[in-house]
Amino acid sequence: MRLPEPCILIVAGVPGAGKSTVSRLLAERLDRAVHIEADTLQRMIISGSEWPQREMTEEQQSQLALRGRNICLLADSFVEDGFTVIIDDVVIGTRVDDFRSQIRNRPLRFVLLTPSVETLRERNAGRDSKDVFDAWQHLDTVMREETPPVGLWIDSSQQSVEQTVDQILAEADAHAFLADL
Repeated sequence: MRLPEPCILIVAGVPGAGKSTVSRLLAERLDRAVHIEADTLQRMIISGSEWPQREMTEEQQSQLALRGRNICLLADSFVEDGFTVIIDDVVIGTRVDDFRSQIRNRPLRFVLLTPSVETLRERNAGRDSKDVFDAWQHLDTVMREETPPVGLWIDSSQQSVEQTVDQILAEADAHAFLADL
């Protein structure tokens, strides 16, 4: 099976789960696809940017919500022009419903990457640039306990990026349902 094209697919998970790498490869395998990376939108705020933290201030919450709204607007814009959109963000807990309600276009699919904490620790140790494990490991519990049981959940602990993308392409249309028309 394949993804319905065009559609919007959210690839979610905790920091370090492989969202960006999987999303980019997935977009490369499709005919007309866009990869919207949440971190890129956050970096667009040049002056006054406040990245999300474990204990979030009102301003950090506001900027996270703004980033989410803009991701949804961009996704709608691209899909309306015939592109399949791959959104890459930490969409866990209540943020799933936020995205579902803010994205107007359908079909909408949701994939949650759920590698084990041990795998996240190992991947983080191999990173050259950013250390995400210590700051964000608590989100694994939020993801597993507070995220609605929707979409396709993939434990990618023992998979290569290519295997994860293959699984998404094979199963997303049938099992990653978040919303249709």
